[in-house]
Amino acid sequence: MKALLNNRVFVLILGSDLLQQMGIWIRNMAMLFFVMDMTGNDPVAVSLLTVIEYAPIFLFSFLGGALADRWNPKKAMITGDILSALSVVAIMAVLATGWWPAVFAVTFVSSVVSQFSQPASAKAFKRNVPDELIGTAIGITQTLQSLFIIIGPAIGTLIYVKVGIEFSLYTLIALFLLSALLLSLLPRMESSREREEGATLAREFREGYSYVRRHGSLMPVMGCFALVGLGTGLIQPLEVFLLTERLGLGKEHLQWFTALYGVGMLLGGALAASIAPKLNVRRMLMIGLLFESAAIVIEAISTSILLTASLRFVTAVLMAVVQITLSMFMVREVEEAYIGRVNGLIAPVLIAMVLVGSSVSGLLMQATSLIFVYTLAGIFIALSLFPASRLRSHANANAAAVAAMEDPGKQSALD
Repeated sequence: MKALLNNRVFVLILGSDLLQQMGIWIRNMAMLFFVMDMTGNDPVAVSLLTVIEYAPIFLFSFLGGALADRWNPKKAMITGDILSALSVVAIMAVLATGWWPAVFAVTFVSSVVSQFSQPASAKAFKRNVPDELIGTAIGITQTLQSLFIIIGPAIGTLIYVKVGIEFSLYTLIALFLLSALLLSLLPRMESSREREEGATLAREFREGYSYVRRHGSLMPVMGCFALVGLGTGLIQPLEVFLLTERLGLGKEHLQWFTALYGVGMLLGGALAASIAPKLNVRRMLMIGLLFESAAIVIEAISTSILLTASLRFVTAVLMAVVQITLSMFMVREVEEAYIGRVNGLIAPVLIAMVLVGSSVSGLLMQATSLIFVYTLAGIFIALSLFPASRLRSHANANAAAVAAMEDPGKQSALD
């Protein structure tokens, strides 16, 4: 831990993440309450916020990753924060004319920019944080995000209720600019590689896909993401029904279960960070997924508030460990020159499957039962054990993948 706190790059990026997480929750709560106020609690308008938040992941994830591989990571992160601040200024100018739907653009622009800044941040970690500390660094970052799951909604709600949408947007501008200022203190960073003359994004997509396909463990990671995403998507919209149908509680109690989940994520992140250097990635991932799948099924069967709450807490701890284990594996295994494109190819798989699961979960519950849907979700997550069992860490994987792309004749030796 001391070595990480002495790492200038880690401390500055962590500080930037802190400001951005605060901004995200202020934005989320302000947009939610403002849209509800302006539309009379229209559920279609509220759901549109979610669509706008996730759509850029499909539209810009690979583009952001490819450009992050081209660009200087420091400049990419700073530019993203400055563009975010300028976009909020422009939106405030439009709001001054009385056209309130402009607030949807705040969420869209912020989500678009994150597709460029997140892979740049991963590249900076890869370049400046020693391999043996990467797991701990990711664990601390995850812990910070989990902390904001607990306190973020309260902060965002307080600011909106007390001072309204205008001051909330002013706060966003200040946070983005402070983040950019903090990132400007990073040491000088060069672009990771020289671009070949005439290189196109289409060619880079082919290179990125070829790298993922030939790397022995990245396809299994994609398989894990797909199955876990599908299982998560099936139960995500139905959590409130666990309270109302299985526990006999009112829907307003959901906030306490959400807070409990946040505490579990917080402790899980801290646990993973403390044991990261000793983690066997495949074993930890398989244990986490196995318990996760079982906990989901038992949670649906349970009619005990104490048991359900306990399972919710354990599930959160395990989910944090699984997320950090996979993130640590990705940063360690993927060559720096390909981090952006690999992230841009794999991350949308998780989001896509979450949305697929969410889109059919309500219909499945109507046609069957809550227990059936939760059991199905548990089965999908259990099936992710098969691709997880194929994970392996191998020092020469990156070199072999790159060499195979340079010499297609080597494919047979790799396959």
